[in-house]
Amino acid sequence: MNPVQKALWFIESHYSRELSLDDIANGGCVSRYHLSRAFEAATGRPVMRYVRARRLTEAARRLAGGAPDILALALEAGYGSHEAFTRAFREQFGLTPEALRSQGHTHNIALVEPIKMDETLLASLAPPRFENGKPLLIAGLAARYNCDTSVAIPAQWQRFNEYFGKVPGQIGNVAYGVCYNADDSGTFDYLCGVEVSDFSGLPAELSHMRVPEQRYAVFTHREHVAVTRRSWNTIWNKWLPESGHTPADAPNFERYSEQFDPVTGMGGFEIWLPLKT
Repeated sequence: MNPVQKALWFIESHYSRELSLDDIANGGCVSRYHLSRAFEAATGRPVMRYVRARRLTEAARRLAGGAPDILALALEAGYGSHEAFTRAFREQFGLTPEALRSQGHTHNIALVEPIKMDETLLASLAPPRFENGKPLLIAGLAARYNCDTSVAIPAQWQRFNEYFGKVPGQIGNVAYGVCYNADDSGTFDYLCGVEVSDFSGLPAELSHMRVPEQRYAVFTHREHVAVTRRSWNTIWNKWLPESGHTPADAPNFERYSEQFDPVTGMGGFEIWLPLKT
């Protein structure tokens, strides 16, 4: 049983009591960092957002059945007040708890049922090589995403292609897609850019970041770029638990060499996973 399967069982068995990301990670026998990345790779949802959605779904069912005490439901769902519960409920379902109780059914709202995990993994993942990555200065376009909005990343790359080869101080013709500043709610920063010699002379619309020296497991993704998630899912939920290695809470990135064709999405690229030493 991989960490996400363990986490899903733990959530479904315990979501009626107070739960933290650390509690769920301990149930899966991995770090919170590992669980956050593995869960999102396998399910497409952040862990704690899924927990909240499951709690609100069960509260909705009880309200549709006529539950009289909304504050009691709010407290059971982990909200400290009627107002906080109502805001979250409306955001999730598009109507208030009182309105749902009045209509007496859930036919017109999207309930979040227990996830049956997509266990589709790569049939064969080539063993990684291990490298001590040098510090990198990366400059390019950055944006902040969550699971729902990350579908816009290809459009971000399309915008960056207009700068590729013209970034002041650019080193070589390798592109990087760096994921960093992820939080427990599943939002993260993504920078598509190139290595530069320094940050001077960059146009105002370009962002920049320093990727520190780090130990990495480096995987080769040979399939179309559109199925990158299958590689990440296999890495987080199969290779990493079996490897004995521990992921580091540091930026991870994709490295696109000159062999990658941004028009066709073919040519392969590398996935650099940071490891604790």
